Amino acid sequence: MSLATALGGLDPNQPDYAPRAVDALLAAAVAAGATDIHLQPGAAGLDLKFRIDGVLQPVATLPSRIAANVVARLKVLSGLLTYHNDRPQEGRIRLPVAQTSSLCRSPRDDSSNSEQSGNPSDVEMRVCTYPTLYGERAVIRLFGGDGQYQRLDDLGLPADVFEPLQRLLAETSGAIVVSGPAGSGKTTTAYACLREMVNHAGGGRSLVSIEDPVEVAVDGVAQSQVNPQSGLDLAAGLRFLMRQDPEVIMVGEIRDRPTAEAALQASLTGHLLVSTFHAGSAAETVGRLLDMGIEPYVLRSGLLAILNQRLLRRLCKCAQPSHAADDRLGLPVERVMLPRGCEACGGSGYRGRFLLVEMLVLAGSPELATAVLARADTASIERLAIGGGMSSRWQRACDAVALGRTSPAEVRRVLGFSS
Repeated sequence: MSLATALGGLDPNQPDYAPRAVDALLAAAVAAGATDIHLQPGAAGLDLKFRIDGVLQPVATLPSRIAANVVARLKVLSGLLTYHNDRPQEGRIRLPVAQTSSLCRSPRDDSSNSEQSGNPSDVEMRVCTYPTLYGERAVIRLFGGDGQYQRLDDLGLPADVFEPLQRLLAETSGAIVVSGPAGSGKTTTAYACLREMVNHAGGGRSLVSIEDPVEVAVDGVAQSQVNPQSGLDLAAGLRFLMRQDPEVIMVGEIRDRPTAEAALQASLTGHLLVSTFHAGSAAETVGRLLDMGIEPYVLRSGLLAILNQRLLRRLCKCAQPSHAADDRLGLPVERVMLPRGCEACGGSGYRGRFLLVEMLVLAGSPELATAVLARADTASIERLAIGGGMSSRWQRACDAVALGRTSPAEVRRVLGFSS
């Protein structure tokens, strides 16, 4: 049963409409493999959209007169204050997967793609509300289940990234930064790195984390969540964790100069640090850290490697070939596959996603170290990294297109039109 059908069978005049509509909405999102749910109030009603494989897709519209009740129900489930509708709020929901049995699974769920694999237990959700002209807007982020992407092997990393990363995770000091835009799977990769270290250490390493928020519990890691009300932000939490005799520290995200300074200082004092950072490329990560005011010598001495990643949609088996130059969208490939759409992929032409990565290794590269000390620009650092053997995101994207894994349009959607 589709969400539109399920909602159509409910009577908006009944007092239990909002609870039942929300249950159907959350269950349908989980069954569809959505990563985000958008509830957008407007003059015509409450528009419901799912973000599936990185793309927003409209699924239904609810009547305006019950929009406030639906958002209020979400606030109740996530422990938010229903009488505060003039300010942003954030809470969490834990949904047992058993609740999704009320809806039929979509055709996409039989995919053998790793994005659809795993047997998660409960699904964690973060609910954010925000006041708008037509009422409160709500966005729900669905975190990956505990059974998905547990180890590095599950991520589909290429061998020239997987093997060096494994070796670096055995180091005793230095920083490994996972960068990329929002929604690129950075935190999933960071958690996989933690599980890899826990598995290899067998309890012989002290692993701690400070996160905002804790998205998934990782056995063998002492995880902490920031609490701004008590003065425990990322930078302060990291300084306190240094006194907990850690060997490996994960910082959920480097967002500002104090956190960056504290994190990189930890990497210089005998700790292995793993963190995430918002940046468009591996070289841009270095440039942004320098722009934050981090001293070049700290980056040269502290950074081991930067893993930059994106998620590209994988073409469904219904894709069709094309030799037309216009279909290549400027990419240097001879033959491309284009999405067509079928029942199995829900008409989108794509099923699941795969990682597109580039890995800049500073450790053992005198040329890159010199460039960082000289505060070289992003383009110069990227040229040196590629000259030293790094496969760039663009090269990997073109290779994926040539192999028929994705389309030129998808590459341009994710990477844009810069060369």
